Amino acid sequence: MASRPVRFFFEMSEWKKMSNVIAIDGPAASGKSTVARMLAERFGIAYVNTGSLYRAVAYAALRAGMEFSRLDRDFLAQLQFDYAPDENGAFTLRMNGVFLREELRSPEVAAGASAVATLPVVREALLDVQRSMAGERMIVMEGRDIGTVVFPDARYKFFVTATPEERARRRLAQSGEVAAGATLEEVAREIAARDKQDSERKTAPLKPAEDAIRIDTTGRTIAEVVEMIAAYVK
Repeated sequence: MASRPVRFFFEMSEWKKMSNVIAIDGPAASGKSTVARMLAERFGIAYVNTGSLYRAVAYAALRAGMEFSRLDRDFLAQLQFDYAPDENGAFTLRMNGVFLREELRSPEVAAGASAVATLPVVREALLDVQRSMAGERMIVMEGRDIGTVVFPDARYKFFVTATPEERARRRLAQSGEVAAGATLEEVAREIAARDKQDSERKTAPLKPAEDAIRIDTTGRTIAEVVEMIAAYVK
């Protein structure tokens, strides 16, 4: 029997949705995506990388030859997102029924995601998508504004970060994330620019929720960070 996509439930109370969300926020290359994915595997629950949604929008715009500044409701309405089990059983983002993987890992798409994330029309459209993904089962959702905007009343909130140097090293180690021949200094500058753009944007700026537990991953292994968060959740 073919695997079915994740089904989301709207009839439950908003409180129920909030209590089922483990929100993990943080800046680029802080390790939050790997931590969130492993935490979801640890608990056997769904994992949603909201950054992939913004990358998918950027990818769709690039593929259509549309300038990011011209994105509007009509264009965004054509993009249907869901998470479904892939051939390996891992829940993976689909756009209009097509799984997206390496398409989202190019430097162009990564830069585009940062650009489209500043557009209120995009953030508004994806806000509804993200909120619809909270259902009657626990879910791990990571991004930059999950605990402040998407689910401000989430039961569990974490803000994961690391030093700029550590984050630059991690980004260099990620295949396809930076241009060929990029240096540590160049990547660090790019990350600093992304931080500035994300934290100073008018709509949903990057910042820790007041009640979020802050975790610095510098010098810690992913397994150690996962154990720390799991202990809080338990």
